[in-house]
Amino acid sequence: MSEEILVRQGAPTLAGIKTGSLFPCPCEDKEALFADIRRLNRLLVPKGLCLLPIRFLKGQVLLYLYRPSELRRDLENEQAAEILHHAGYNSGHCGRCIANLIRRFREGGEFPHEVGLFLSYPPEDVKGFIDHRACNFKCAGLWKVYGDEKKARELFARFKKCTEIYCALWEAGSGIEQLAVAV
Repeated sequence: MSEEILVRQGAPTLAGIKTGSLFPCPCEDKEALFADIRRLNRLLVPKGLCLLPIRFLKGQVLLYLYRPSELRRDLENEQAAEILHHAGYNSGHCGRCIANLIRRFREGGEFPHEVGLFLSYPPEDVKGFIDHRACNFKCAGLWKVYGDEKKARELFARFKKCTEIYCALWEAGSGIEQLAVAV
């Protein structure tokens, strides 16, 4: 697995300004991928991060890079908990919620739109997306915005700038251990 993918797709999470990032990665050899994930987690876990494979499909793996402490806080939000309950999640426990999300991805069927709650998307935007079936949004960036457009645009710009900086640092020779910030 290329660490560059982790930097390009997960920079805001590595930097500590976003709870999680979900992204595809080529995967031709599951054993090699699992070895890479174990190696990366040895660097990431002490910094408060974790990397998990979510789903394997057609030579790719969907990876989830996240900060467990931040996710715990995000999922404690009352509106987030309500969305998860409505989607069939039985517990607000962070680990069980991730297990439910993985199960929903692997079962196929309807896309688990509640995934936005695991990626720092505001609960009001996740709810708006589900309720309005991805229509009638105010603006779109990393997600479709139904709530505070100004705040969302600021976040989109912040995440983009962070990714640009992290990619430049990566290209200049910084490694994952230097780029992963402990928060």
